[in-house]
Amino acid sequence: MADRLALFVDRDEAGRRLAPSLDRFRDSDPVVVALPRGGVPVAFEIARLLAAPLDILVVRKVGSPFRPEYGVGAIAEGGFREIRHDEVELTGIAAADLDAVIAAESAEMERRRRRYRGDREPLSVEGRTVLLVDDGIATGGTAVVAARALRARGAAAVILAVPVGPPGVERRLARDFDEVICLEEPHGFYSVGQFYVDFSPVSDAEVIHLLELGRGVPASRVAADPPPDPVPGERTIEIEPEPNVLLAGDLRIPADARGLVLFAHGAGSSRRSPRNRKVASQLNRGGFATLLIDLLTQLEAGERDNVFDIGMLTGRLLAVTRWVQDDAELRTLPIFYFGASTGAAAALRAAAHVGSDVHAVVSRGGRPDLAAESLDLVRSPTLLIVGGADWQVLALNEEAAENLVSCRHQVAIVPGATHLFEEPGALDLVAQLAAEWFSRFLTAHS
Repeated sequence: MADRLALFVDRDEAGRRLAPSLDRFRDSDPVVVALPRGGVPVAFEIARLLAAPLDILVVRKVGSPFRPEYGVGAIAEGGFREIRHDEVELTGIAAADLDAVIAAESAEMERRRRRYRGDREPLSVEGRTVLLVDDGIATGGTAVVAARALRARGAAAVILAVPVGPPGVERRLARDFDEVICLEEPHGFYSVGQFYVDFSPVSDAEVIHLLELGRGVPASRVAADPPPDPVPGERTIEIEPEPNVLLAGDLRIPADARGLVLFAHGAGSSRRSPRNRKVASQLNRGGFATLLIDLLTQLEAGERDNVFDIGMLTGRLLAVTRWVQDDAELRTLPIFYFGASTGAAAALRAAAHVGSDVHAVVSRGGRPDLAAESLDLVRSPTLLIVGGADWQVLALNEEAAENLVSCRHQVAIVPGATHLFEEPGALDLVAQLAAEWFSRFLTAHS
């Protein structure tokens, strides 16, 4: 059910799908302004693809002192304030109580502004077109206040751009924006999060990182993942799975290696993924060699269809496996697969094809459902690791596990973890579980 509800894998994918609808603004020198925190990953992809600068606008709802979820206004950085005084009078809120709420929200807004932007001034919007971006819209109240704050700063036009909203949202907000662009207006809308597979909270650290990358940086210089820190003993290799296609990988072989783990990363990531690199480092300490490989070239990875082409990813992973089996240094090592997101589906399909030469498979926050037609053919022992708070992906993994009828398998839940396992200790537990699973199956399985 979760997969049928979801329209977007995550905010990154939503941004890449939304960007083509905004391409006509490219020549108008736009500024992309995100509503933090959820709107920042969406806006980053738009800014990257349009080669436009990225900024944020911090807005805080002013709630009733007695019912904080009931909004009576909003404030935005730069001193902009809008209070619906008729609502204040209707609910009988005393002036002193309202002032206290505004003071508290102002303090939080200032904390976030300094946290995200530091001492830098916001980008100028004077006379420019602003693309105001969020990860979705429900009532639109916060976005409307943001638009008014931007116009107060001299914006020539404010375009609201969101991946998803309730039916009729474009018409309902037409008078508040120069244009409203909403990709999807599904029936049965009750929250933005229901239409994402991964709707994990966006951390302050991610907001800061994306703003640093996107603030006036040309698209050609922006990478999906930051360059990794150098690792002693790591070397870059290139594999040609087909003519004129070179795949880059990072190979580490510890002394007395007892197995080799091939990493297949997921949508929107690369071999530089700090999450997979952290897991790889811990596996290296446990005596496993690791190969983090990009199954798509940089140009191919920019096309969304390729990222979800499980057949192509599987074929590339099989080519990498054959390369390992032919390599004089690596061919004696037992082979294991570690897949994340869509990479997990490719790992399972490849394991079904290779058979006993793949000693075990581990999936981290994976999409095994995308390998549904191959699950009953997988004979490699398979561990599906999922965050306990990643409920939609957890449901997909539990359903997929029921179809792993030809192999030993287990669903391991990391308590409280979201899709990216950013919570303290979550990735350490993932690495521990993976190392234990691989160690159990170092000898060929029956």
